[in-house]
Amino acid sequence: MIGGWVYIMTNKAFGTLYVGVTNDIARRAWEHRQGAGSMFTSRYRLTRLVYMERHEEILTAFQREKRFKHWPRQWKLNLIAAQNPHWEDLFERLNA
Repeated sequence: MIGGWVYIMTNKAFGTLYVGVTNDIARRAWEHRQGAGSMFTSRYRLTRLVYMERHEEILTAFQREKRFKHWPRQWKLNLIAAQNPHWEDLFERLNA
């Protein structure tokens, strides 16, 4: 099986959060930026990739995503702060 990514998109620091999973983080983040990622991300203009986590197995990534979706908002904010304290758009790093 191929690996996968769990990621979080937002519109601004401490804004609306979207948790997703993909096997191609650069492509998926680009889709969100173009408004083609999902209805939710398009509606709320969630174009900033603020968290990403690589998994060797896509099934593990799916399981982790499911757990994230049940977490309280504050836990997700803490997770982002630990990896990306300035809420930078990580999409820029993918294309560097």
